[in-house]
Amino acid sequence: MSVSQSIAPHLPSLRRFARALSGSQESGDAYVVALLEALVDDPDLFPGGLEPKVALYRAFLKIWNSVGTNSFPNLSGETSEAVHGLQTLTPKPRQAFLLLSVEGFDAEAIAQILDTDTGEVALLIAAADHEIASQLDQADILIIEDEPLTAAHLEEIVTGIGHNVTGTARTHSAALKLAQETQPDLILSDIQLADGSSGVEAVNEILGSLELPVIFITGHPELLLTGAKPEPTFLIAKPFNAETVKAIIGQALFFQVRSRVKDGNAAAPGKNSESGADAR
Repeated sequence: MSVSQSIAPHLPSLRRFARALSGSQESGDAYVVALLEALVDDPDLFPGGLEPKVALYRAFLKIWNSVGTNSFPNLSGETSEAVHGLQTLTPKPRQAFLLLSVEGFDAEAIAQILDTDTGEVALLIAAADHEIASQLDQADILIIEDEPLTAAHLEEIVTGIGHNVTGTARTHSAALKLAQETQPDLILSDIQLADGSSGVEAVNEILGSLELPVIFITGHPELLLTGAKPEPTFLIAKPFNAETVKAIIGQALFFQVRSRVKDGNAAAPGKNSESGADAR
């Protein structure tokens, strides 16, 4: 089997990982393209003797770590400042943390990807947990989810890590109303709502007046990972693991700890005006 055939099934998840790592669809996708171009020029860059997905992520992180200190030349100056916040995390702990919590690799696979051993992986993940927790303030989070049990589970996760839930919306109109009334710092959203409308459309309307990160949680991730633009920076598949949700909330808030009203309007009371990465 050729390298292209081996990696093709894993490219959607790699794009998700790259976006979570960089906090931007644009930057994450640019790194994936850089990897693919490098593999076309030199197929020997693809590590042999490893399971294809593990080999793909190992090759990707080799490219990622080779570009300065993970510079992001395609991003605006404002976004680059937000990305710099993530770069304050020691690189390998950040990578190990996402490989475990977002991509679901076990310690042995992470060790192969990062070219280390499982003992070191445990230390890296513990370091990332500590560094992320130390940099995050309490945030206000809006949940857009029409399934009551799922919404309750998400609320339990959010409050369990010290954040506030501003409300739960089951429909398009309720989502818009709650977003405007509470001006949350982050949104957790399903893509199919109780009134038959699209959570994506509701989120896009909200993002017309508020700038904040969005995490889509869906049983149909393939609908949002088609290669078309825009695609979400942060995406979690159902059924989800609580640790994954916690990890992605932490990543999203790294880039934009507080929401702000666009066009230079004053931020909501008690919130600063730091901007974040592309929420879509």
